[in-house]
Amino acid sequence: MAGVILASGCKQYDNPPPVFEELKDMTALPRKVLVISIDGLTGTELEKVAPTNIATLQKNGKYSYNTLKGASDAGGWVSMLTGTGFAKHQISSDNFERTQESDNQHGEIKSYRNVLDYVTQYKSVKTAMVTPWETLRNYVRNADYTPQVETDLSVKDSTVALLGSVQSLGTIFVNFRDVLEAGKNGGYLASNTAYKNAIVKSDEYIGNILTAVRARTNYEKEDWLIIVTTNHGGSKEDPVNGFTLVYHPDFKEFELKKTGFNGILFNPSTVHAEVHDDHGLYDAGATKDFTVQMDVKFNVATQYPGFLSKSTAMSGGTFTGWLWMQSVGTAGVGNWGIVFGGTQNGGSGKNQISNANGTMPISDGKWHTLTMTVKTTGGATPTARTMTAFIDGVQTVTGNLLNNRSLTVEEGLRVGYRNVDNGGTGLSTYSANLAYFDKALDASTIANTHGLKDITQHPDYANLIGFWPMDDGTEGICFNKAPGGYNMQLAGPYSWKNLADFYPPGTYPEPVTSSLSIPTTNSDIAALILYWMNIEILSDFGFDGKPYLTNFELEFLKE
Repeated sequence: MAGVILASGCKQYDNPPPVFEELKDMTALPRKVLVISIDGLTGTELEKVAPTNIATLQKNGKYSYNTLKGASDAGGWVSMLTGTGFAKHQISSDNFERTQESDNQHGEIKSYRNVLDYVTQYKSVKTAMVTPWETLRNYVRNADYTPQVETDLSVKDSTVALLGSVQSLGTIFVNFRDVLEAGKNGGYLASNTAYKNAIVKSDEYIGNILTAVRARTNYEKEDWLIIVTTNHGGSKEDPVNGFTLVYHPDFKEFELKKTGFNGILFNPSTVHAEVHDDHGLYDAGATKDFTVQMDVKFNVATQYPGFLSKSTAMSGGTFTGWLWMQSVGTAGVGNWGIVFGGTQNGGSGKNQISNANGTMPISDGKWHTLTMTVKTTGGATPTARTMTAFIDGVQTVTGNLLNNRSLTVEEGLRVGYRNVDNGGTGLSTYSANLAYFDKALDASTIANTHGLKDITQHPDYANLIGFWPMDDGTEGICFNKAPGGYNMQLAGPYSWKNLADFYPPGTYPEPVTSSLSIPTTNSDIAALILYWMNIEILSDFGFDGKPYLTNFELEFLKE
């Protein structure tokens, strides 16, 4: 089947001269997976230490020293085991119980099965979890083997024993914790002798375990995938990015990383990114000054889809909050409309302000920077409240909002489709570098900072209360990079798209080093296990993780 898929998906070329060689029949060998997690091991520090056994595996590995950090000790492990990101599983505390986060109170409460459950459902193999962390051991109590161990040395010895005695073993997780402990005093740095020594010792144990794998009675008749990773780098209180190494003797060395711009395609479906509960931080109110700016790329010109909002949906003249929408305009070139309303707060209905038709069209498939400032004069009893709009740093239109009264709504700050009189079914847009300032920026600042690649260099950085590059490339969170504020959570059937070197104005254009953009994350581990075990990943599994080995099948699938 794999051969048929590959043949149908490749370009056709002239047949090369025949080459006769003995081909390895991959389908005849039972596949098995060994996952080793060195908790608390930071990717950048591992690269500096370069311990012997991991360095050797890397020569035949797909690897990353910048794997997206887990939410916590437990959060990283749950992502590895369930294939879902924290935005879905919402588990971060050490008791492995879901805690409904304040910024996701409207999210669906759902439990996710762990990967060992799928393995034993579809394959006649045994599974194991070898960890000194009792709570993790209890969380994975469905594993066939969960030996009682208390030290990393015991973890190594028990793993070696299992590999030597259980020939039916199909998937095994191994967990080392000494590196996490060693960094508590002196830091999670290669320059910390205790931390470095713990890394080297864990690597030694990995060598012992690999020897045990190769010493198995049926090793020549088995096909092992070895994954070395971490639940997160650094401390559980302040986790940083970790690492991933996926090894197979037939693999060619390849660094897994995000390359080019990776964004979400927003369309009229339920796909959106939203801050569910900002504790009033992004509340526009009746007198607040603020600025909102975002890079957008409209693929089509269409009428009335809302694409950025802190508002209700719009139905005729009933509307509260503020909303950006796309409009066609008289020449069909695509314009930007901004709508305000305070119906729920005793104000007038909608107040629509648009840039002049055809003056600066934005639905041309190119990136544009849209900026909106709102400034109130007169203090607590305002005499004027003025909105000013800019396209690519150039002022286009102003309007008075005073009659709208308060713009306060319960709805969150949202990127993605918002209904405007049932229009906009053709919405197709990418968004990036959404910035929210708690002041009305002046026109000269907006003009002078258009296309700024480093937001920390913005003259009003101290007033930045939200900044979402929306270039994360994986899982279900758009991370907030401002000094304060909240992450945005993705919902709906979203997927990350690689736009290569088609960068937004505010994104630093890192060189595109490969046609493959593969940012790695904890949730990939479950997906890789099921892929290697030839278990189909169904949509109802809810996986965020990617079985990215599909991109390299020509290396290890032989006809």
